[in-house]
Formats: sequence, C-alpha cells, structure tokens
Amino acid sequence: MIFNSEITNPSNYRSLMELDLWLKKNKIVGLTGLDTRGLTNFIRDNGAPRGTISNDRYGNFGIKKLIKNTLKWPGLNGLDLAETVSTKNKFSWKGFKTWTKEDGYKKIKKKKLKIVAIDYGIKTNILRYFSNFYCDVTVVPCQMSAEDILALNPSGIFLSNGPGDPAATGTYAIKIIKNLINKNLPVFGICLGHQLLALALGGKTKKMKLGHRGANHPVKNLINNKVEITSQNHGFEVTKNNLPKNIEITHKSLFDNSIEGIKLKNKPVFSVQYHPESNPGPQDSHYLFSNFINEVKKYAKKKRY
Repeated sequence: MIFNSEITNPSNYRSLMELDLWLKKNKIVGLTGLDTRGLTNFIRDNGAPRGTISNDRYGNFGIKKLIKNTLKWPGLNGLDLAETVSTKNKFSWKGFKTWTKEDGYKKIKKKKLKIVAIDYGIKTNILRYFSNFYCDVTVVPCQMSAEDILALNPSGIFLSNGPGDPAATGTYAIKIIKNLINKNLPVFGICLGHQLLALALGGKTKKMKLGHRGANHPVKNLINNKVEITSQNHGFEVTKNNLPKNIEITHKSLFDNSIEGIKLKNKPVFSVQYHPESNPGPQDSHYLFSNFINEVKKYAKKKRY
C-alpha cells in the first residue's frame, strides 16, 4: 500500500488495530512519502506501469537487478491468480451477519437456503451479506467439478470476485460454470465471477488500459434507467464485440461505457462487474442480492415438488 503521508492514529470507534500494525501482521508492504496524486496522473495518462518495492536495512538495493527483474515481469495477462488464493478445501460459512450499529456482528440462528460459493478470492463481507438472508453457504475451491458441486444439493450458485486474468482462470472454470448453467440453477457472479460467466456464455474479455479502482464509480442500470454509485476493483473487462444474442447487457459504466452487468435472457443467470455487497459502501446495489435470493427461493420451492 502506498501513502502520501504518514499513517495517523485511528479515530473510528470500531477500530481494533492501528493500520501500520495490521500491515505488518499481514506481511503487506506499506510505503509513505510518495506523491500519490502525481502517480495517479501518470497511470491515467500511461496505463498501469510495472513497479517493484524493495527494502534493505543496509541500503544494498542492487538497482540494476531490480530494474531488470521488474521489466521481466509479464503483467497480469495469462496469470491464473484465482487458483493461488482460492480455498484448498470446501468449508461451511459459520460467520456473522454484516455489522450494524445496534447489534455489531450477529450470528444467524436459522439457515434456510443452500448456496454454493465458488471461491476465486471471495471477500468475507460477501459471505456476511449472505448471512443477512439466512443462507447456508458452502465455499468450495475454484477447481471443484460441477458434479461435486451439484452433489452438495445447492439451490443457487455464487461466482465470487478474485484476481488475475479471467481467460487464464477460464481454462478450467468455463466448463464447470457451463455445466451448472445447464442444470438451470440460479447463478450470480461479481467481478471475476462476472467475467468468467461471460466467458462461459460465449463472450470474451480483455485487459483494460485503465482499470476501475475505488468506491465512487457511476454505473447506469439499463433496465430501470437509474444510476448507481458503485465500488470497483478490476483490470479486465467483458468486451462488447460478438456477445451471444441470448445475453442482455444490464449495466454500463458512465466513465467509459464498458459493460458492468449482463444477464441470460432465458435463465436466472446474471452478473455485475462491481461489488454490490455494500461493505464498505456505497449501498446502491445491494438489491442484486435480493434479486438472486428471490430466484434461489423459486428454485428451492420447485425442488420440493
């Protein structure tokens, strides 16, 4: 993480740890004293550059070697990072609901709807949001077969966010997702999950010159013509060219008109590029979870008859 100024003491009453201690605990490099506005302007004009952060207590950096190694880095194209961060074994989510000022974090007592979340790098707050809807969530590795997923008897499939090139992850994910769609299960994807769903449906993805990062991205919902302020963190996008006819574009970016949401016209399958779980905000898009849960309830009801 790169900062312009030194880290200050925490002021939020919910804070449990100072940021610099948290960074050290999680072995994340933190760097201060950079002109972050100048760096942002450089990235805006030139795209994301290669870079290396190095530290040596004696000042023996080996600049030439660092530059050489930096220039050799191939970039994100072709990198399947989801496999690296995905859970190695399936597990049942037993965590809390999302935080509220009145109750803090609260556990759910009843679990009604069976969801399988395919983990490409899932965020904890997404799992908490499913707890808000009393879901029994099983998180599975990104390479678990469709047959093994179906054996868990889910009423809905969630395709999570995650890092890396969707085309690289798609070498195994596309087949899995296709098989799940063929079973007419409700499917909801976000971020990398959105890109993988598009690939499974016959679309294509590409690396963006300027990725979308931050919490104030305006997105237009093309179904109801409303604008949502969204949180985003991605460097790849679904391309508009050669989208299959059974895919409808549901959302677009008002920054660059890129695709921000799609749905399958004849099945309860949809996805968005941004993060709608509202933690941290904005909270404009949490209705997408409600839409998904409604489809899951319909599917679960059909299974009972």
